[in-house]
Amino acid sequence: MNSPTPRILAVANQKGGVGKTTTVVNLSASIALLGHRVLVVDLDPQGNASTGLGINIRSLEHSVYDVLLHDTPIDDVLQSSAVKGLFVVPANLDLAGAEIELVPMMGRETRLRKALEQVVADFDYVFIDCPPSLGLLTVNALTAAQEVLVPVQCEYYALEGLAQLLRNIELVNKNLNPRLHVSTILCQMYDSRTKLSADVVSEVREHFGDKVLRSVIPRNVKIAESPSHGQPAVVLEPNSSGAKAYIAAAQEVVHGRA
Repeated sequence: MNSPTPRILAVANQKGGVGKTTTVVNLSASIALLGHRVLVVDLDPQGNASTGLGINIRSLEHSVYDVLLHDTPIDDVLQSSAVKGLFVVPANLDLAGAEIELVPMMGRETRLRKALEQVVADFDYVFIDCPPSLGLLTVNALTAAQEVLVPVQCEYYALEGLAQLLRNIELVNKNLNPRLHVSTILCQMYDSRTKLSADVVSEVREHFGDKVLRSVIPRNVKIAESPSHGQPAVVLEPNSSGAKAYIAAAQEVVHGRA
């Protein structure tokens, strides 16, 4: 059953290389495959979530840059993906200068929230892929979202930098968006052969309790390869261990951790 109000999740971790975009691509696709209408907003200038969902970012007429800087309606930028029910507001390198260009603008922190208000009723879930930094693009994402999903890699220093992210979420909550909260932590890049992975997962569970999904995403070649095919792993290789883990994680996001 579709929820009466769309859930808007910012996927954030300012540490690079934690599989943030992979999470956005595969979770959004899995939730669309469950029959929901899903929107991905790509706020990373590299545009990896867009290309991972089959969008050719080199031939875009409009991108999320135009939404944020030129008040272009999201409807004019929306692209359908390879997955039924999954749509993308794509990004490309135009976005690289947006951090600086946003600085003098009125309401610079709320531009994405205002743009989303026009279309949000058409969707059940919105995932915002944040860049791996805590600048104005990420602040726009956190101001537009209700929930933050934090991907954590099962490696040394996994919790490093999370304290800073949590402080920033708290600041946005206090000053810009009182609804914002961390709802979901997803452990990924799990290597069952190492004690370290298990230790990291138990440390994360100790810190964050039931916010941590039971599903843990393994290190998986199919997940790593799928972006080059412009399709999520859950579509390209649905029987791979990584895809199955993302599908299970999506069930938890949708149905709760009952």
